[in-house]
Amino acid sequence: MSYDMQQQLPAQVQKRLAETGPIHVGLIGAGKFGSMFLAQVATSPHLKLVSIADLSVDRAKQACVEVGMPEDVISEIRFLEDGLALVADPSIEVVLEATGHPLAGIRHARAAIRNGMHIVMANVEADVLAGPALAAEARRAGVVYSMAYGDQPALICELVDWARICGFNVIAAGKGTKYQPEYHASTPGDVWEKFGMTEDQARAAGMNPKMFNSFMDGTKSAIEMAAVANACGLGVPADGLKFPPVSYDDLHNVLIPAADGGVLDSAGMVEVVASAQRGANEEFDKHLRWGVYAVFEAPNDYSRACLTQYGLRTDKTGRYASLYRPYHLIGLELGVSVVNAAIRGEPTGQARDWRGDVVAVAKRDLRCGEVLDGEGGFCVWGKLLPARRSAEIAALPIGMAHGIALKDDVSQGEVLTLRHVDSAGDDEIAGLRQRMADSIDPAI
Repeated sequence: MSYDMQQQLPAQVQKRLAETGPIHVGLIGAGKFGSMFLAQVATSPHLKLVSIADLSVDRAKQACVEVGMPEDVISEIRFLEDGLALVADPSIEVVLEATGHPLAGIRHARAAIRNGMHIVMANVEADVLAGPALAAEARRAGVVYSMAYGDQPALICELVDWARICGFNVIAAGKGTKYQPEYHASTPGDVWEKFGMTEDQARAAGMNPKMFNSFMDGTKSAIEMAAVANACGLGVPADGLKFPPVSYDDLHNVLIPAADGGVLDSAGMVEVVASAQRGANEEFDKHLRWGVYAVFEAPNDYSRACLTQYGLRTDKTGRYASLYRPYHLIGLELGVSVVNAAIRGEPTGQARDWRGDVVAVAKRDLRCGEVLDGEGGFCVWGKLLPARRSAEIAALPIGMAHGIALKDDVSQGEVLTLRHVDSAGDDEIAGLRQRMADSIDPAI
């Protein structure tokens, strides 16, 4: 290995700056995630923001102003309404897709890949809908398709990678969230009280009620855990996430197989932990609402003894321990993905196998002729299922449950299938999904 390849990332960044200048970046979507990235641009001399594409150019320009971007930096940015026009610019090296719109995200990613650009998918909705197929296309094209560092899935993947490289067996991995069973019926009309802020506070922070409702109703948790399962080769609960209430001091006692006193169906699963007990309004101390975790197992008696010797808390057998990160900073950390893709040619997490899918479940009784309003809306929430089961029942993915009419009544709590709707997306998306279904490992 050459000396250059042994250098730490900051040194590689400085070498890149000295030899060829900053990394040229294009951002699609100037919402909350995109705005947090914009806030870091002026203090990241290794990044050159070439273009921003957003359905509202005025909103994108205002986002730059609101995050404190200097006027001389803003004046050099090209503002566009069309993401496909952005990825047509040959000067861009890395495209950040942060629209949160799954179908648009897939089209932007495929166009970027065709044009020889690295794609950082801050759009986890698109990644779960077709990520394994998109990643395969990127590998064939010799470019990087990556999860977005700072978003929880990429940070979970980092913990899983750490454990495996160290020789530990990964027992569970996931994140925390605020959860109560009744939140599955949450709507954009009542989300802020559940989330823990006022409507005025949310508006001032630029927070979209429909998007943040997808966190509250369980959809976003399902999407993020599907992304982790697909990237890390982890298992998916047979009938959806359990959301056990667990403090970060107790992860290694609860997120272990049921045979050992835990809640998991088996070892090697994704799961989300709740930050409050069932029926409680107050979150308990040491909750992991904003963080991520991994539970791992010592492979032998010697390493098991070392866990205790070096201060890790373990379960009663001493075999299971956990690491966690209490916070994530989403777009503020996104530059890590950009640099890894452009300089190292590496993703910060990438979909590989289709193991988890997120399917649409009726929030209430739905009637024939109603038009679905997608993730975080009034009609459906997203439930994590094994990909094989989803394919077998022809479940309607949450990423395609928008703007299409029902041709049957659907009862509250029922999983919607492709047979329930008039249409479910175009042939491009259907083709990618079929390719993923055909590649499901029979052993999974």
